[in-house]
Amino acid sequence: MTATAHRTQAQRREQTRTALLDATIDCLVDLGYARTSVQEICAHAGVSKGAAQHHFTTKAELMAAAVEHLTTKLRRRLAASLDELPGGGSGVAAAIDLLWTGYSGTLSTAVTELWVAARTDPELRAAIRPVDRALGRATLEHVTQVAGDLPPERAEMLFWLTVNLTRGLALDAELGGDPNRRRQLLDEWKRIAVLLYQDATAAPS
Repeated sequence: MTATAHRTQAQRREQTRTALLDATIDCLVDLGYARTSVQEICAHAGVSKGAAQHHFTTKAELMAAAVEHLTTKLRRRLAASLDELPGGGSGVAAAIDLLWTGYSGTLSTAVTELWVAARTDPELRAAIRPVDRALGRATLEHVTQVAGDLPPERAEMLFWLTVNLTRGLALDAELGGDPNRRRQLLDEWKRIAVLLYQDATAAPS
């Protein structure tokens, strides 16, 4: 009986935590960091401020946890999708498309808001940096597997070039840039990346 009650309480705590994290992401996307207060997040989540403080003691902690919550879901989706990709150059091009999808959209909007704020907020910067690095390391592991015979250092270079390109394109999208130009740039990078892959994996003559 006690064990059942304990599990139910744990489930309620997890539901409250998840509601706070989802509400944080929604507020970042809809309102921006400057207008996203803990009080606003609690209102969106339907949670009292006192209950929220049982889970997160500072706003920076809540923000970092929310990004980790979002990136964990993203990482799982990317891992499942990357594991299904074919090998060779076609797999490289498909992986770039997946990374673009993953690093744009909701994640890009939320993270951009936080990184801009983190420039002048050391507490926030310290909280979200490990989350960002963890996502990069985990995704790189899967990309390296897709790369097959590509030397690890070359796979890592292509990965980080892709991540930085897609982040730049995602910011361009946030600012209302030309979607046709973004697609052209992404297609050109895929063409270059496939050539680099083929060159690096070509058998020596």
